[in-house]
Formats: sequence, C-alpha cells, structure tokens
Amino acid sequence: MADSNNSTLKSYVDSATGAAQSALGSLTGSTGDKAAGEARKDKGTAEHDASHAVGKAGPFAISGSGGVSRDDPNRTEGSWNQTVGSAKESIGNMVGADGLKAEGIRQNREGKGQEAQGQLSDLGKGMGDRVQGALGSGVAGLTGDRVGQEKYQNMHDDGKTAQRSAEADIQRQA
Repeated sequence: MADSNNSTLKSYVDSATGAAQSALGSLTGSTGDKAAGEARKDKGTAEHDASHAVGKAGPFAISGSGGVSRDDPNRTEGSWNQTVGSAKESIGNMVGADGLKAEGIRQNREGKGQEAQGQLSDLGKGMGDRVQGALGSGVAGLTGDRVGQEKYQNMHDDGKTAQRSAEADIQRQA
C-alpha cells in the first residue's frame, strides 16, 4: 500500500507550508519559526525525492511505495539492439568493413526507436493505472470494500512505479 510519506502532493504541501512559515519567521523576527519552516521545506524536498525514487534490477523496477513493474519488452530489446549495433559499428570501424559499420549504425538507430516505444508504452500504462487505481481505491473506500481498496491501491502503486521508471530512463537519455 502507498505510504503517505512518499506522496508527491504531500511533498509540495510541506514545501509550501515550510516556505510560508520561514517567511513569517523572518518577518516577525522569530528564529524558531524560521528554523521550523526551513526544516519543513527540507522535509518536503526529501519527500519529493522519495516519491520519485525507483530501484531497477534488469527489466524490473520497485518504488518506495512498494509498487513493482516489469519493463515493456521493447525497452529491453531496444537496449540490446543498441548495444549490438554499437559493437558492430565499432568492429566495422576497426577492421574497415563498411557494410558491418553501416549495419551497426542502422541496428543502433532502430534499437533507440524500439526502446523509446517501450518507454512511452510504460509511461502511458503507468499513468493510466495510477488514475484508475486512485479512483477505484477512493470508490472502494467510500463503499467499505477493503479488499477492493487494497487491490486498487496496489494498481496505483504499480502504475506509479512503471511511470517513474520510464520517466527516469527518458530523463537519463535526454
């Protein structure tokens, strides 16, 4: 289940509240309020970082919320094609085989496109699962369906993991 300490929204609220408290402390001359505000802003920053943290092991990702996702196969296959293409290009360069070099360039380029397609698929599916999970969990909570609420919360968490994993890879390549 999601941990409220990993909420992006909560991190923004804590950062804004901390900034306001720090500003109030500065205006009134209260060093205690200013220090408490700065501490709350720092807490908000840490919460934001935790809500975006994703650990990767091969094609699997896990987030601080406990969500687990498996990368779209195009991400893994695209990455592999890039590696093989780069190797062919390098070998073609070393031995003067223009055909092998050109084949490596082509395979590397295709691999980049294939990986991007997988990333976009994971990003879209992750966003969709987060929305469906959040709405479903809310409705299940209102109706008292605890099993359904947990199911939808897990869907939300897994979707968040897939989304954050794709976002991290996209940012890394930008």
